[in-house]
Amino acid sequence: MSRVHDALRRAAQEPTPDAETPVQASRRRPALPLSAEVILPEDFHVDSPAGDGLFDMEAILQDVVEFPYNPLPEALLVSSIKPREAPGEEFRTLRTRLNHLQTLQPMHTLVVTSASPAEGKSFTATNLALTQAQLTGKRVILCDFDFRRPTTDKTFQLPPSPGITDFLQGKATLSSVIRKIADTNLYLMTAGESVSNPLELLNLAECRQLIDSLRSSFDWVILDSPPLLFAADGNLLATMCDGTILVVRIGSTTFDAVTRALQSLCENNVLGIVVNGARRGELYSKYTYYHDYYGPTYGKTDLDAGEAEV
Repeated sequence: MSRVHDALRRAAQEPTPDAETPVQASRRRPALPLSAEVILPEDFHVDSPAGDGLFDMEAILQDVVEFPYNPLPEALLVSSIKPREAPGEEFRTLRTRLNHLQTLQPMHTLVVTSASPAEGKSFTATNLALTQAQLTGKRVILCDFDFRRPTTDKTFQLPPSPGITDFLQGKATLSSVIRKIADTNLYLMTAGESVSNPLELLNLAECRQLIDSLRSSFDWVILDSPPLLFAADGNLLATMCDGTILVVRIGSTTFDAVTRALQSLCENNVLGIVVNGARRGELYSKYTYYHDYYGPTYGKTDLDAGEAEV
């Protein structure tokens, strides 16, 4: 034990080799005995976790910057001005079912993912967030946790950084990472700068603290994650959230891919399947095939989200 104490004393006396940013300094947890007094740095602010490990989101949201709603014209987003245009009605149906489910069990954080790329998960996550935010009094945040192929910054024509990766690396404060769309209840978090270790960032304690803090301040926290069969990111995020929606694309997603994707999630919190790319005339026959084949196996609630023609 004396060698351990000597090592701790030497570590306390040695200078830090690399200069830290203010955010990194505020998060640093010194390796001290439990009985030691911990003195917070002078630059401690609301972006630092409080004693319960959560961030003071209400104070942080007072400092976020607003951006005008200026999505790409080709983004195919739900329009509140033209509610009857596709895919608005289908996403409102999905919204209604999720909000009903929320009255039955605690549910605020939702992962939207797919088995493989190009199946419509980002399209679904974005339109679901927009549709939820159209309800009066609903505060919604869309978080781009697809660090490998982010899309939120492009869809809404926002600067990619600072984003989630910048915050998790201690390079940006949380208030600078969250953006609000003006005159709406929608908030956004872009992915941030490109990183070579996305899974390691998701394993940081700050990542879980972030999601838990968002859960306490938003009616819906919608996470866009990488495809399940191409990265483990989505599986890890699903363990931190209340539910998962799997997006499949008619004519593209195979039954084998759906099976393996559901198995990777252990079928614990899968709420349902959204079927993308269906024409109205062919939707029900093909969705029924998916439902009959997988319906009894994928979770505690038959969301029937696949009826959404998206």
